[in-house]
Amino acid sequence: MFYITICTASNTICKYKQTEEETMSFQEKNIAASLVIFTLILGFYAIRVVQMIENDHFNLTNMVQLWGIVIGLGIVVTIIGTTLTHIGSGIIQAIKTREEPVIEDIQDERDRFIDLRGTRVAYVVFSIGVFLSMLTFAFGQPPLVMFSLLILSGLVAQVISDISKLVLYRRGV
Repeated sequence: MFYITICTASNTICKYKQTEEETMSFQEKNIAASLVIFTLILGFYAIRVVQMIENDHFNLTNMVQLWGIVIGLGIVVTIIGTTLTHIGSGIIQAIKTREEPVIEDIQDERDRFIDLRGTRVAYVVFSIGVFLSMLTFAFGQPPLVMFSLLILSGLVAQVISDISKLVLYRRGV
C-alpha cells in the first residue's frame, strides 16, 4: 500500500512512504499455532497435576494416563491446529485481497537461523528442567515427581522456544 503526502508550495521535497501490512509468514503461522497449542496443553497439564496432588490422586496410574493424554494432544492437536490455522488465514487473506492466497513454504538462511536459535533456547530450558528434576530425586522425592517435572520442563521449553522464535521473526533478525 502506498501513501503519498501532498506537497505544498513551500515544500520542495515530496515524500513517498510505503507501508507493508504486518502479515505473518508461513513459518510464523506455524510457530504461533504451536505456541497457542502448547500453552493450552501446559495449562491443562499443570491444572491436572495440581488437582491430583490436592485430591491425593498423585499416583503412577493417574500420571501415566495424563502423560498419554498430553502426548496424544501434542501430536493430534498440533496437526489439526496448524492445518486449521493455514486454512483460516488463507480464507481471510482471500476475502481481504480478493485473490488466491499464495502459500510460500520456503525456508531461507534466516528461517534456519531463527529455528536454530529457538532450538538452542529449548535445549537450555529443558536442560535446566532436567537438572531440577534430577535434583528433586537426589533430595529424596519419589521418581514420579522427577518424571512429572521432566514432562513439565519439556512443555515449558517448547513454549519458551516458540516465544523466542516469534520475537526473532518480529525483530527481523
